[in-house]
Parts: sequence; structure tokens; C-alpha cells
Amino acid sequence: MQNKHFEARPTLRLVLFEPDIPQNAGTLMRLAAGLGVALDLIEPCGFVLDDRRLRRAGMDYLDHLDWTRHSSWSAYRAAPQSGRLVLLTTRAAIPYTGFQFAAGDRILVGRESAGVPDEVHDAADARLVIPMVPPARSLNVAVSAAMVLGEALRQTAAQDRTA
Repeated sequence: MQNKHFEARPTLRLVLFEPDIPQNAGTLMRLAAGLGVALDLIEPCGFVLDDRRLRRAGMDYLDHLDWTRHSSWSAYRAAPQSGRLVLLTTRAAIPYTGFQFAAGDRILVGRESAGVPDEVHDAADARLVIPMVPPARSLNVAVSAAMVLGEALRQTAAQDRTA
């Protein structure tokens, strides 16, 4: 059964850039499947994609995930894309709660160990941060993506009601 609340936003996408940790990737894939959001996975990964830890974290949700594998950042950039590329990064100044999301946005998260390289950072149309209380610097990538994706879905559902 599909979640009718979020059914109107199938064009939002979650983009994983070279994930390092299979459990996080599996959790993010499960999140995307559960919310009806498509996912792009940009390789190389720090693990084999059929890793048992990935399957365990994703559970049976992975069978229902709309996802596309890209062999590299260059391959991702060469593929047809629409909407803005919105990067979650600790190097941003705009809090995610102060950003106006749109239905076609592609929310990009970087590698757990290193984020994204400057080339990817520079390619983003928007860069958002989750404000943290010092000395905290960041959250787990799956937690971060869930927070921001939830806000994006909330805002785009509200846009549908006013359209």
C-alpha cells in the first residue's frame, strides 16, 4: 500500500554520493522507498552493493525502491536531470529550515568520511546546513537526510494544496 500523504511528490530525489557505510546506505534506501522518493546512488561505494549489511538495513523495502545507479559523478552529471541539486553540507550558511524546497529538488548527501569534493560542492544549486549546538559538528548522514527530506516533503505537499 502506498503512503497517500506523500504520493504527490514522486519527483523529489535523494542522491547518495559515494557512500562509505553499507548500513547507512541501506537505511537511506529504506527511507526513500518508505516515503516514495526516488534515489540516485553515485559510485564508487566503500562496499559491495550486495553487502549483507546493506540488505539487512534496507530490509524488504529495497525491492520497492525506485533507484538508479551511476558509475561515477561524471556519469551522474551526464544523465538527464531536472530540478535543483541541493547539497547538505557543514560548509553551508543557509539552514535547511530557511530554504524553500521545490518538487523537483534532488537532495544530495556526501560520503560519511569526507562529504563531497569541491567539484561536487561547486555544482550544487543550493547548499544547506543543519544548525548544530557547539561543539557538535554534524549528524549521521541518514539522520540528516531524513530531517531534510521530511521538511522538503512537508513544504512540497503544502505547495500542492495552494496550487
